[in-house]
Formats: sequence, structure tokens, C-alpha cells
Amino acid sequence: MSILSIELSNMEVETLKENTKNLPEVTPPAYAKYAVRDVGLNIVVYNSNKVVFQGEKALAFAKPFEKEIILPQAGSDETGNGSYFGPICVCAAYIDKASYDKIKHLNLTDSKAVNDQYIMEIGQFLRDNVIHSLLVLDNHTYNKVQKTTNQNKMKAILHNQAFINLEKQVKKLPKLTVIDQFTPKTTYFKYLVDEKVVFRDLIFETKAESKYLSVAVGSIIARFAFVSALKQMSKHYNFSFLSGAGNLVDVSAQKFVDKYGKSELSQVAKVHFVNTKRIK
Repeated sequence: MSILSIELSNMEVETLKENTKNLPEVTPPAYAKYAVRDVGLNIVVYNSNKVVFQGEKALAFAKPFEKEIILPQAGSDETGNGSYFGPICVCAAYIDKASYDKIKHLNLTDSKAVNDQYIMEIGQFLRDNVIHSLLVLDNHTYNKVQKTTNQNKMKAILHNQAFINLEKQVKKLPKLTVIDQFTPKTTYFKYLVDEKVVFRDLIFETKAESKYLSVAVGSIIARFAFVSALKQMSKHYNFSFLSGAGNLVDVSAQKFVDKYGKSELSQVAKVHFVNTKRIK
């Protein structure tokens, strides 16, 4: 099943509505303003004008709105930072014409717009066919570093190192090198003041994973690594670890502590999260 995510202008949204006026309109999900559904097609227009096309017919309806892709490009994204269990994973990816030709059939979007099942299906293929640098900060190390370093600084250091590693692989990164912005640019570079090498030729953009293929690929590879890490943890402990930090995670964390003890939490969780305080 094809899944595409494109951010449209107000005028383009109106054009899309005109193009789909003969399709059955359905009640939009939360934070969305328009949705249609038909056999082999599901289109949702969110309040931000982000549009998700799903189904066998998705490509045909999305094609008029596809932006010309600039190559080469590089970009980075992270995942796992909001999850109680599991590591933080950061990936910087480089897309040139050769790699684009290998992956364009996947109709890629960012990891937040596709489910984990699809990410697990394509994650290794992307790792095998896209030049990238993947960094995984495990929970034990995270908890040690977190005592003196906030999470955004950790992410800044990881992103910086990922770009340094990536540039070593391609010799020089392109002008279009984008980071999915999680903190203001000035703050990002303040976090890196003690680093020996700092990669500075970056474009900072929010929601970059829905605008740049390289960031989307980085996002998916990072999510692939995160989900894989949860699976490895689950196998090691014979325990089902959930992603996220909601009520179900609280229940899961309590069960883990009942089975393995609270001292073992530092190996599998980000213990400074408020979830830890809710464990008896």
C-alpha cells in the first residue's frame, strides 16, 4: 500500500478538493479538516495543510502536487526521545541520483506518517541502499549522561556527530543539508560549544521530514533502529516493551519492576521521565 505525505498551500488544498469532489467525503480525524475515502484510496487534509494519501490509487492523486526533488541532499532526524522505554536513535542520510533511483518506488514519507509494520519492511532496504550515519544512544548511557546534560543537548551532539560521520563517507555534504529542527539554531550551536568538530552548514526547518526526502529517510531508518531495539530488549527480557510514555506504558513499567526490580529500569528506560515516579 502506497503512503505519501505532502504539505500543500491553501490554493493547492482547494485544487485537491476540486479533484476529489466526486469521491465519498468522510468525517476527518482529529486535527484534520477534510477527508475522502474510496476503494483503494484514503486522503486526509490536516489543519496544517499536511495531506496524507494512502492506498493503491494514492500516487495518482498525489502526483499533481509533487514537488521537484533537489539532488543531492542530506538530512537528519531522530526518534525515541519521547518514549520511556528504548534508546534515542539519530540518523543522517545522503540522497543522490543513484540512491534515489533505487528507493523512489517506495513512495517514502516520514516515519510519523507510516506504521511500524511498513517501516520494518523497508528499513533494512534503506540501510542497504542509502548512504547514512546511524547513532543509537542506549538507555544505560543515556541515564548516565542525563545527570549533567539535558536531552536537547544530547540530541544536538548526536546530530552533529551523524553529519560528521556522513561527510566522511561522501567527502563533502551538499548545500541542501537539512536538520529537522528541535531547538532554535543559536541554542543548537551553543550545545556544541565543547565539541572538537562542529558541522555548521545546516538548514534548520521544522517538520522537515515532510519536506525533504533525505530527512524522511533519516527518520525512517532511525525509527527502524528504535523498533528493532525494542524487539531486541523484549527478546532479552522475555517482556513486551511499549513505545511512548502514556498510561499503558505506566502499567508496563510496573510489571517490569515487579519482575526484575527497579534497579534494572536504567537499562531499558529513561528514568528521569515522570513515568518512573508513578511506579510503586
